Amino acid sequence: MSMATRADGQPAEPHAADSHELIRVHGARENNLKDVSIEIPKRRLTVFTGVSGSGKSSLVFDTIAAESQRLINETYSAFLQGFMPNLARPEVDVLDGLTTAITVDQQRMGSDPRSTVGTATDANAMLRILFSRLGTPHIGPPAAYSFNVASVSATGGFTVDRGSEKTKTEKVSFTRTGGMCTHCEGRGTVSDIDLAQLFDDSKSLSEDPFTIPTYTGDGWVVRIIAESGFFDKDKPIREYTKRERHDFLYREPTKVKVNGVNLTYEGLIPKLQKSFLSKDRESMQPHIRAFVDRAVAFARCPECDGTRLSELARSSRIGKLNIADACAMEIRDLAEWVRGLEEPSVAPLLAKLRHGLDSFVEIGLGYLSLDRASGTLSGGEAQRTKMIRHLGSSLTDVTYVFDEPSIGLHPHDIQRMNNLLLRLRDKGNTVLVVEHKPETIAIADHVVDLGPGAGTAGGTVCFEGTVEELRASGTVTGRHLDDRAKLKDTVREATGALEIRGANANNLQDVDVDIPLGVLCVITGVAGSGKSSLVHRSVPAPEGVVSVDQTPIRGSRRSNPATYTGLLDPIRKAFAKANGVKPALFSANSEGACPTCNGAGVIYTDLAIMQSVATTCEDCGGKRFDASVLEYHFGGRDISEVLAMSVAEAEEFFREGESRIPAAHRIVERMAEVGLGYLTLGQPLTTLSGGERQRLKLAVHMADKGGVYVLDEPTTGLHLADVEQLLGLLDRLVDSGKSVIVIEHHQAVMAHADWIVDLGPGAGHDGGRIVFEGTPADLVAARSTLTGEHLAQYVGA
Repeated sequence: MSMATRADGQPAEPHAADSHELIRVHGARENNLKDVSIEIPKRRLTVFTGVSGSGKSSLVFDTIAAESQRLINETYSAFLQGFMPNLARPEVDVLDGLTTAITVDQQRMGSDPRSTVGTATDANAMLRILFSRLGTPHIGPPAAYSFNVASVSATGGFTVDRGSEKTKTEKVSFTRTGGMCTHCEGRGTVSDIDLAQLFDDSKSLSEDPFTIPTYTGDGWVVRIIAESGFFDKDKPIREYTKRERHDFLYREPTKVKVNGVNLTYEGLIPKLQKSFLSKDRESMQPHIRAFVDRAVAFARCPECDGTRLSELARSSRIGKLNIADACAMEIRDLAEWVRGLEEPSVAPLLAKLRHGLDSFVEIGLGYLSLDRASGTLSGGEAQRTKMIRHLGSSLTDVTYVFDEPSIGLHPHDIQRMNNLLLRLRDKGNTVLVVEHKPETIAIADHVVDLGPGAGTAGGTVCFEGTVEELRASGTVTGRHLDDRAKLKDTVREATGALEIRGANANNLQDVDVDIPLGVLCVITGVAGSGKSSLVHRSVPAPEGVVSVDQTPIRGSRRSNPATYTGLLDPIRKAFAKANGVKPALFSANSEGACPTCNGAGVIYTDLAIMQSVATTCEDCGGKRFDASVLEYHFGGRDISEVLAMSVAEAEEFFREGESRIPAAHRIVERMAEVGLGYLTLGQPLTTLSGGERQRLKLAVHMADKGGVYVLDEPTTGLHLADVEQLLGLLDRLVDSGKSVIVIEHHQAVMAHADWIVDLGPGAGHDGGRIVFEGTPADLVAARSTLTGEHLAQYVGA
């Protein structure tokens, strides 16, 4: 920037506004951060790196972005703030120079059955307006083309009191035309429930006949059915009359009195549809999902053929296409169709729609369709979909915060993502990126490396500077930045094969392939080439297949690694046996909870529109348990001291001596194997990073008895140093006799594979074919595919 000069030719004093060129953070202590103080340059691309769990997200998302959002919320009126989430101020002494932060995280999009790529963005809304203006025949306003709007008509009267005048009753009618298919209610699928999987009809209600999760004999749901008065509790269900069977399965909601309490009774089928089947399958808990898979068969709706739209909505067309046809097209094809429309009356709408669809193509999602359910998008696809609204934005001087934007991207696609990040920076914005991939770190103007370790061993800034300075810094990231895996000298021989014949799920084009067993097999290809369709939709699922997908583990601040992995159960039983009391005493969510804070460890004071205040419980000191419970010991420790142990400490504690618990030791041993030895057993799940949650899930599934492991991008959230440990774990699984199938883009995993199946050559209808099968060495030698080219560059061949 040129320096202004005065009339006498002397340099002018710099303007005061030009002194705010840095984001200053001093004394950050959020999660595991240890009084971190850094200065981040504005209008530059800064990459935050470090091993998984080192504190990157705590600094970028939980401190900088969170405080920016909190300060913005405070600018709204008290009335509006009452409808917003209350955000607490991060644990930090000084935050200076903040700008408006726009966060784009890797959380998967909402999995509501009625949510699609089109509804989650502005594309569907604009298409509906387009068809309501140009569609023939004209059927109504934009809502007539929406599968989330039902058609409604009503007539009635209302009374108007005109004060001293007589009241007058006026008649009114109301009609709204919606596009929802009435048969499937806009879901596109209908469900057929197998009654034999719901209950044993040879039993009576008093004999606990239900096989539905949560439908236990002493639960309220079963009590309402049994005490409703519609049935004889001691009569087998198969002997019910026609009327009783209808009431049992299909009765409309009816008020009943059970033990003097007014409650609502509803037939079993509509109750299940509301409680279980109204949710997307992927968002269900594992045991609920297993029940739904067993008891419910989903089929394409015969009325709308899966389009979700009514016949009236499908009858209106622009040229040869109706709105269902448009939404089913790949977005890049739809963009070409829209580009061919010339109608001056809707020119602004067409320009906006073209820009939105072109943004999908530009960001590498042109292979998607607008009717794709949003819950089926991977973490990387969801993150890039959220980015679309920011492309072409006229906003400048804002802070964009990205959480691993390269997640789920083939090396070929990472360059495209890098170009987008640089474009955002060059428009005068500050871009903060949490990232592990060397390709993205390489484009940074400034790098902040956190560590040196994870958890309590991390939380400090190990390095600040340029990429070249990072390479010479000697930090964990600096040492591994230029690592290049070597191809194996020898590969394992397959012991069998999973045969796939004629696979045509999604974009697969009658694929025939044999996936070898007894080896490490990597399935790769550009994003959208059909990898997940091949593995999750086409691989035969015999007994013994253990699948670890990308669905995030769920848990509140009361959940922790001990509760999620099932570790707490053997610990509670051991404490109970050693002290002659009930196991429930040793749960902070049950009888053993501190009565003052109800086992939370902190007391939250709600201050309405202002941030809630959390104070450590004075009675339990944050230990979460009642004082009487802490008097019971096992192996010389009370339950709070055991939960405060790290996984590494717990592995030694449970291994031998009077504190030996074999079941607990096996669980913590698996957690240590996946690189989580630094986590504490009672650490809330809400404080874990994405990579830590992924590995925690892997540790749980390692206990499953199966011969074939299917892993979906296990390197997600892993630092370059952590990938080495993951490869060692995969080797141990294969050497123990397991077969491991991995969907992966990481070149180090490809180079380490025994066999590679490469799909492509492109995405969407340009993919869905096998373009290579063989060893990594053969793939590098051939260089016949995009994957082969990038792997050859990676290994220096």
